Amino acid sequence: YHNDLFYLTGTRLAPKEKLDIPVSFMPETMKMYEAVVVIHVMRENGENWPYEDSAELNEDLKSSVTVAENGGIQGILWIYPVHGIPEAPQQKLVPAVVRCRARQRIERRVEVLLTGVVPGVPATRNSAIVNTNKPANIQEEVQVTDGFSTTVEFLYELQYQSNEIKSQLGALVGMDLIQRERDTESGIVTLIFNIVFAPNKPMRNKATLVVQCTTGGVWKFPMLFIATEPEVDDVINIEAVGLNKESIVGFKLTSQTR
Repeated sequence: YHNDLFYLTGTRLAPKEKLDIPVSFMPETMKMYEAVVVIHVMRENGENWPYEDSAELNEDLKSSVTVAENGGIQGILWIYPVHGIPEAPQQKLVPAVVRCRARQRIERRVEVLLTGVVPGVPATRNSAIVNTNKPANIQEEVQVTDGFSTTVEFLYELQYQSNEIKSQLGALVGMDLIQRERDTESGIVTLIFNIVFAPNKPMRNKATLVVQCTTGGVWKFPMLFIATEPEVDDVINIEAVGLNKESIVGFKLTSQTR
């Protein structure tokens, strides 16, 4: 946000009328910026709003009104805090593909590169996503909370295109942040996630890995989850007992749920 103060004066509002206040945001670094929008309303005729005990206003009311010297309320204040959270430019990144046969389980390591994490270091390189099949043998203590999973510096979650897809994939996909690295020269941060995918039926769904730095800044990376046809359970052989005669074979099916 601009550091200068801008005043919109002389604007007349009729009763029930609406006022639009434009706010522009042009961040230079990937950190959160804070500002407040203050609206000061006074009567057009210059008179005060009567208030009997204006000298003894409670603390909550003092912050939202201006009191005249001769008593009464001269103006009313509305204060709106604004948080500006920069988001990395959307780029045509190749999705990280996690592929698994239905009714099986697979683990994949996914690397993402975050630019401009360090305040004052511009994002000179594009963010990127790398899908690797190396075993996830790096252990690091991380803290987990409901909703977003959090570490010391980053929040992350998987977002889906619809609630229906979320209900399908939510219980089938697990994600953990297992390693964080920072390049001191470029300021680029590398996050390595371990993705677990255990589909129960064939599917093909897109998702977005959203990473947010606790100091501000959001990065989004596309992902694609593919579940292929499962292996054949068994082969049923039916031998004919003769022409135009029935042959019957019995087999059992066990339900995985009630």
